Amino acid sequence: MNVLKKRRLLVVTLALIGVLMFVAGGSYAVLAAPSVHVNAPQAESLALQTGATPRPIVRYSESHDSWGPLISQHPILERYGDYLEMPRKMLPNREGGAGSAGADPVWQNSGAIGNLPSPNVTFEGVNNVNGVLPPDTNGDIGPNHYVQTVNLSFAIWDRQGNLLYGPANINTLWQGFGGACETQNDGDPVVLYDHLADRWMISQFALPNYPFGPFYQCIAVSQTPDPTGEWWRYSFLVSYKKMNDYPKFGVWPDGYYMAFNQFSWTGDWAGQGVAVFERDKMLSGDTARMVYFDLYDTDSNLGGMLPSHLEGPAPPAGEPNYFIQVDDDDWGYSPDQLQMWQFHADWNNTDNASFTHTINIPVAAFDSNMCEYARNCIPQPGGTNLDAISDRLMYRLQYRNFGDHAALVVNHTVDVDGNDHAGVRWYEMRKSSGDWSLYQEGTYAPDSDHRWMGSIAMNGLGDMALGFSVSSHSAYPSIRYTGRLPDDPLGTLPQGETSLIEGSGYQSHSSGRWGDYSSMSVDPVDDCTFWYTQEYYTAGADSAGWQTRIGSFTFPNCGGGNPTPTATPTPGPTATPTPEPTTTPTPGPTATPTPGPTATSTPEPTATPTPEPGGDTMHIGDLDGSSAWIGWGFKWEATVTITVHDANHNPVSNATVYGSWSGGATGDATCTTDSSGMCAVTSPKIKSRIGSTTFTVDNVTHATLTYDPAANHDPDGDSDGASITVNRP
Repeated sequence: MNVLKKRRLLVVTLALIGVLMFVAGGSYAVLAAPSVHVNAPQAESLALQTGATPRPIVRYSESHDSWGPLISQHPILERYGDYLEMPRKMLPNREGGAGSAGADPVWQNSGAIGNLPSPNVTFEGVNNVNGVLPPDTNGDIGPNHYVQTVNLSFAIWDRQGNLLYGPANINTLWQGFGGACETQNDGDPVVLYDHLADRWMISQFALPNYPFGPFYQCIAVSQTPDPTGEWWRYSFLVSYKKMNDYPKFGVWPDGYYMAFNQFSWTGDWAGQGVAVFERDKMLSGDTARMVYFDLYDTDSNLGGMLPSHLEGPAPPAGEPNYFIQVDDDDWGYSPDQLQMWQFHADWNNTDNASFTHTINIPVAAFDSNMCEYARNCIPQPGGTNLDAISDRLMYRLQYRNFGDHAALVVNHTVDVDGNDHAGVRWYEMRKSSGDWSLYQEGTYAPDSDHRWMGSIAMNGLGDMALGFSVSSHSAYPSIRYTGRLPDDPLGTLPQGETSLIEGSGYQSHSSGRWGDYSSMSVDPVDDCTFWYTQEYYTAGADSAGWQTRIGSFTFPNCGGGNPTPTATPTPGPTATPTPEPTTTPTPGPTATPTPGPTATSTPEPTATPTPEPGGDTMHIGDLDGSSAWIGWGFKWEATVTITVHDANHNPVSNATVYGSWSGGATGDATCTTDSSGMCAVTSPKIKSRIGSTTFTVDNVTHATLTYDPAANHDPDGDSDGASITVNRP
């Protein structure tokens, strides 16, 4: 998490505590409806009053627009000093303890029975251009591009490793957007290729008042298969009082699903959070919703969940998205297990959205306690010991549909012998009918070196590949991979261990931060080749001069080689030179993806065109207000969203709204409507003693339409169609 420009000395006096208690105590009302539809601070009343079944909060995106093409935008790139450390926040019940004694019962410590080939292609990813720790390395492969995000930058290459754009701050994607998504560049990023729609999504959180709320999630979805082209951009308010830490995403046919760990402004654990974003609307650039569950009152020990991410054929129609967390019996659950939940999103009636427990899957005993969860744990030939991050599952939880059964694969770091010797515990769960069950598991640690920070995936033939970091007192931190074929002995990864790149240096920064995640993905062109990205160091690197590497490899049963698209090329935009990198951008192939061996064709969602304006007049079709505390709670701000309609009640884009604030705030304000006919204005800072403010629309202008104030209306009745009063939160 990036706390640049927001670090504060938290000297909390009794008077301030009293103010904050007043603010918190006066802001949240208990609602009895089965779900809560909100855009205001009262949303936090979701808190599960019964401690039993969680209830959904439903929120619309606070703002969204169309932007690009990216290739024509100047990359923002900013270094944040020497070095900014992003704190790792511990999950509940993960501190201290002696751990288990003895050897891991499913420890694979024998040699290989096969050999994985060397990489097809390997090239440098983004390095520490921003001056932050850790990198949070992740990326994904599409038919023509590889996109990588790290803290706090991203870049785009063709499939041969030719740089097309970047590196650039991730908030480059929100230039001109306004609000926290544009002004903040806070990290914990994720990029995913949505192969069902042939699109890309990139997300990071925004924490404008850290450690206080509000807390946002910024999501960008490409409008075409080309990530250097146009994007739809969204900002979602996640919570007013709980930080959305460590957000992890999965693509599913009915939504983009997210799991995140929640913390209060004091840094205390505040429960597992889960959410789903309305994918179909976001693929078309329409106003989209988020359905969010706060699970603290359901079970305060829940934490570290991952949502399932689809690769390959779509799941059966109506299949829920599955969430899993790992539970060590020292954390309050017994026995050691994988706990599975399912998320059902009903966009026709969000009251029916549910997040329910499915099954606990017992697994072989494991010891997650590496160095009593201290950060400085994994040894290097020099420098300080590195963070094992053994308190949670490692990204991603991959789902694959084989027709006669479905499979889920995931991994985490364990102590294999009780002596703080790191290995990778991995699992494959299967479901053909009825409940999910454990099909196989193993712990990969074939020698005395430490292996951790893994990412695992399965291709369309059932091959599995695991990528990871490896280090020891004598081996510099390096990037390697291993795997298995479908007929290999269960519980083993025996296809040798191959290097993506061997490190030649070490990290000397005292924090020991490493990771916090890496990314293994499957090529959508052949549904067989694996792509992996992870961090490493070279000789002579400064204290936190991490680099990243990207590479692909193919099992022999896939035919070998790096697949090249052969479909009809689609011209891309003309490249604009970018600063920093020395590689000359070289356009790569721009083909349409070829279905893999088991792929099922899924139609790409078609954007609904905005209706042509009716008549020659326009009017206000809706006014909605919301409010939020800002800073330390001494001031608040009001936001008003205006919807403009034509005479036939169709949304009007590119209409400029002019208005003014009165009462608690003063001054003029303007905004221009997007394709949904909506835009928003936000008041200046309002003192906490002032109870309300009013915004009045004075005029609306458009290139072809005339404003008709007599036709103004408001379907939900919270305004008179021209003026709306917003109350203090």
